[in-house]
Amino acid sequence: MLFDLCLFLLLVPAFVQSLDSTFNDDVLGLIVFKAGLHDPESKLASWSEDDENPCNWVGVKCDPKTQRVAELVLDGFSLSGHIGRGLLRLQFLQILSLSNNNFTGTINPDLSQLGVLQVVDLSQNNLSGLIPDGFFKKCESLRSVSFARNKLTGQIPESLSWCTSLAAVNFSSNQLSGELPSGLWFLKGLQSLDLSDNLLEGEIPEGIANVYGLTAINLQKNSFSGQLPLDIGGCLLLKMLDFSENSLSGILPESLGRLRACTSLRLRGNSFAGEIPGWIGELTNLESLDLSSNEFFGRIPTSIGNLNLVKELNLSRNRLTGGLPQSMANCLNLLVLDISQNGLAGSLPPWIFKMGLKSISLSGNGHSNSMQYPSVASLTASLQGLKLLDLSSNGLSGEIPSDIGVLSSLLLLNVSRNRLFGSIPSSIGELKTIQVLDLSNNKLHGKVPSEIGGAVSLVELILEKNFITGNIPTQLQNCSSLASLMLSQNNLSGPVPAAIADIGNLQYVDLSFNSLSGSLPKELTNLSYLVSFNVSHNNLQGELPVGGFFNTISPSAVSGNPSLCGSVVNRSCPSVHPKPIVLNPNSSASSNGSSLNYNHRKFALSISSLIAIGAAAFIAIGVVAVSLLNIHVRSSMTRTPAAFTLSGGEDFNCSPTNDPNYGKLVMFSGDADFVAGTHALLNKDSELGRGGFGVVYRAILQDGRSVAIKKLTISSLIKSQDEFEREVKRLGKIRHHNLVALEGYYWTSSLQLLIYEYISNGSLYKHLHNGLNTNCLSWRQRFNIIMGMAKGLAHLHHMNIIHYNLKSTNILIDDCGEPKVADFGLARLLPMFDRCILSSKIHSALGYMAPEFACRTVKITEKCDVYGFGILVLEVVTGKRPVEYMEDDVVVLCDLVRGALEDGRVEECLDGRLGGNFPADEAIPVIKLGLICASQVPSNRPDMEEVINILELIQCPAESQELE
Repeated sequence: MLFDLCLFLLLVPAFVQSLDSTFNDDVLGLIVFKAGLHDPESKLASWSEDDENPCNWVGVKCDPKTQRVAELVLDGFSLSGHIGRGLLRLQFLQILSLSNNNFTGTINPDLSQLGVLQVVDLSQNNLSGLIPDGFFKKCESLRSVSFARNKLTGQIPESLSWCTSLAAVNFSSNQLSGELPSGLWFLKGLQSLDLSDNLLEGEIPEGIANVYGLTAINLQKNSFSGQLPLDIGGCLLLKMLDFSENSLSGILPESLGRLRACTSLRLRGNSFAGEIPGWIGELTNLESLDLSSNEFFGRIPTSIGNLNLVKELNLSRNRLTGGLPQSMANCLNLLVLDISQNGLAGSLPPWIFKMGLKSISLSGNGHSNSMQYPSVASLTASLQGLKLLDLSSNGLSGEIPSDIGVLSSLLLLNVSRNRLFGSIPSSIGELKTIQVLDLSNNKLHGKVPSEIGGAVSLVELILEKNFITGNIPTQLQNCSSLASLMLSQNNLSGPVPAAIADIGNLQYVDLSFNSLSGSLPKELTNLSYLVSFNVSHNNLQGELPVGGFFNTISPSAVSGNPSLCGSVVNRSCPSVHPKPIVLNPNSSASSNGSSLNYNHRKFALSISSLIAIGAAAFIAIGVVAVSLLNIHVRSSMTRTPAAFTLSGGEDFNCSPTNDPNYGKLVMFSGDADFVAGTHALLNKDSELGRGGFGVVYRAILQDGRSVAIKKLTISSLIKSQDEFEREVKRLGKIRHHNLVALEGYYWTSSLQLLIYEYISNGSLYKHLHNGLNTNCLSWRQRFNIIMGMAKGLAHLHHMNIIHYNLKSTNILIDDCGEPKVADFGLARLLPMFDRCILSSKIHSALGYMAPEFACRTVKITEKCDVYGFGILVLEVVTGKRPVEYMEDDVVVLCDLVRGALEDGRVEECLDGRLGGNFPADEAIPVIKLGLICASQVPSNRPDMEEVINILELIQCPAESQELE
């Protein structure tokens, strides 16, 4: 406010000379508003204080009669700064729209003083704080207000109910809490209400029927409980209702059947129970009906066939029984059908394949009859647009149609976990757009057709647990987008083709439990995105590839191959020697040919001797050269630690010497002398551990403090000294209770050290996986660790630093049990961000790396850290590693927990060492939070500030003392 006033006083003299009787405050107000903004794209360049009026400025519209500003629309201008008080001078402003920018700060309550303001849109910014109660105390003309997609907190002000002219309210995607204002239903002119994706709770109050003009209400993704208002059917004009993902329960109120104008009814993810009522068929204008993930039971009512206009029908994840009613064939506009995860039985009705559907999901039911596939070719017209077909986890039998290839639009085909037999049809290669093909857990036999290389868009190919024979087709190299290749538990034979190494996006490969032979191609080390590669229990032989992912491959991933050798399987490879030249001493020649044979033998001996002498000389020279090199290296390594020149203090004083053999040691504060002397800093007896970026040693300063010294092993990739020091000093200034402090550094061109505070209690990995059952972490300790990690990461992100390398070995625990995030910012020491280099340095972070690392077109952001944090949350709660190799399987923690959650078995995932001593109303939401953070889609992950807020809401203070 003071800044705006100063600007006003400074600018007034420049305007005084140009004032006349027609001049208004609009120019002055907008210039003052502009002065407080950052305009990186110069979108407001046309705004000049020399103009008589602003009517020709970009984003400004004036009333043609009065020449006063009526509209200010600056949507998507990339502006940042505060919404200043200069706007208060626009006394005739009717429309204010500043959406999709980067405005920060709070909402100015005085904006409501603009007496004729009708529309306010501040959505998609970074506004924070409370919605001011005073904003709605003078709002006679206000018709539409949107604060959506900001970071607003607190409750919805009661004064909102005073704005009787309001027609549209949108506060979605914020962090609003509390209950709905009691007077909300007094807004009789309200037409649209969107409060979705907040933290609102309590029951939805009765009285909604008073808002008889309401056409759309969206309260999804909150924590509302209780029943739907019984009088909701009084809003006869309602077209869109979305109460998804709340905690609502009870049966559906019968008054809903009166909403004949309704086109979209979404109640997904609640606890509604009872049978799906027959009156649902009276909502004949419905285009979208989603009742999934509730507790509905009984049969699907035949009246559902009356929904002639419905395009999307989702009844999945309930307890429905019986079969699909024949009346559904009347739903001629149906495009998406999902009735998966119920208890349906019977055969698949033929009308499903005749309706022109784009998505069919019937997985996880009890279909037990033989699959009666119609001829796909005869239904080409109705199946041509089919994009998703999921019939998995049923009792279906039969063969895959040989003409399946005519489904040219198919993106996903999943018929896994059935009893299908026969061979994989060669026409599968005609599916040019298919991305996911899952035929696993069936009785398929025959070969993988070579034509599969024609399915060039494949991302996941899952054929495991069948009876497939023959070789792995080399044509798979044509599937350049393939990320997951699962062929385990079949009868495949022949070699692992080198062509697989040409599929640069491969992340997960499982060829275990087959009869593959030959050696593994060395070219496999080129697969820079590999996360898992399992070839266990085959007949492979020879040396394992060396380099890249294979340097840290798990022994269990290559076990069951007795003839494989290499350090991973702890079996040395036999040396290969050239066969010696052997002459036959008993060879004879005729007397008349003796001279010729003698000369030939003499020539052969001469060649043999030359080869032997040459080889010996080459070996001798090599031994001498290596010995000299070793002497030189040892000498250099002996000199380097002793060459430290010490300096200390906040002024970052450098070494006084100019000798290039001396390095530069800088301590940001405190003592720079070491008890054992600099020559003992890198003593192997003091080694603490090794990571992707280097080896860590412990050392003690003269003042008694212990420090941890990381010797970087990426010297060939390190930045120049100036850039290195600039980055390290930046990292050294970062201080937070949950971050390991960087206390100094050492630099030479061949050796770089980072000096950190020493954390004595070890890593989170040690506490989770190496501790005794009697000494395991309590639930309260685990929750505090999760909260501390979140706070440390949030601080890093606030400083615009991405960690890149989150894992449990990089979370240290101090003597008070507080977590400290370590190794942050090291990727910034590389000359440029290169995913290949980075992934090779942190490949030990198996299971923690976000999927966007595998896609070069996706920007790497803080959401990568959020993904790793989500995996860490699951690791802390379950006590399991992110990826565990079993004897005949690979278990991915994220998938394991998600499956348990979907099956209602989530409590089984908690670490058994807790012995049930945990609050379920904390533990289960924490697990769900971990899964949300580990979403495959970056935009679905919350930021770390939101994570902290959610954790604070989850925490049950009443139980915090009981579980210590």
